[in-house]
Amino acid sequence: MDSSLTDQQQDKYRSYLHGEGEKNTNWKLGAPPNYDTVNKLFEEGRTKIWPPASLEEKVQNLVKTWEMEMFNKISFPDYKSVKLQNYTVSVNVIKFLGRKPLSLEEKRKLGGGYNSFMQTSLPEDLRGYNPAQETEHSSHLAFTTAFPRGFALEVIQVYSGPPSIVYRFRHWGYKEGPFKGHAPTGELVQLYGISIFEVDDEMKILKVEFFFDRGELLGGLMKGDKLTSGTDQAALSCPFLRNTG
Repeated sequence: MDSSLTDQQQDKYRSYLHGEGEKNTNWKLGAPPNYDTVNKLFEEGRTKIWPPASLEEKVQNLVKTWEMEMFNKISFPDYKSVKLQNYTVSVNVIKFLGRKPLSLEEKRKLGGGYNSFMQTSLPEDLRGYNPAQETEHSSHLAFTTAFPRGFALEVIQVYSGPPSIVYRFRHWGYKEGPFKGHAPTGELVQLYGISIFEVDDEMKILKVEFFFDRGELLGGLMKGDKLTSGTDQAALSCPFLRNTG
């Protein structure tokens, strides 16, 4: 990390966010994202505090860095946590079911970000959240509106180290905004899952696999009274909520 940066510019948990190496990075919002709010949520709500330089801390920071790049950087060459050649990502892919891992370009075509992680084979009338009807922008807006303080991540167990890192994670946030016509509840919403990161000798990510139950997340988000469309739209147009993430 660049030692010339101020404390306000640095991030304790993410690399490739600030410094000389990022001066030409294309950011989705025009500037590096600020993680102060979600870092506070993480520090107040985490269940594990890993020793400095431990494998668990290294894996947790790698995952946070990877998420930051995937959600906030426009150009693939700006992704420094991954090795671009032959990189793939998959969510709940089981080979015998015929689904396959995705390249970065294929992931982007699905809407990237939240939308690519919410793919489902459920019939459309049972989906609640339907990724086929969402764009990268609309899905990001929906989730950041529901979680105005962010959706924190912690690694709660590491089962194996490099080159094939297998870990269990916990995501959480408070539903303090509306989601798909359902009113805020203020309640804690959590998502647990397992992930595999295959890395090279330089800890560059070659392959990512996630396994989780999207219903666990949507169950918490779909709680709350039904809102009128006007009420929901007013919340979505709020400038503060638009720029959260």
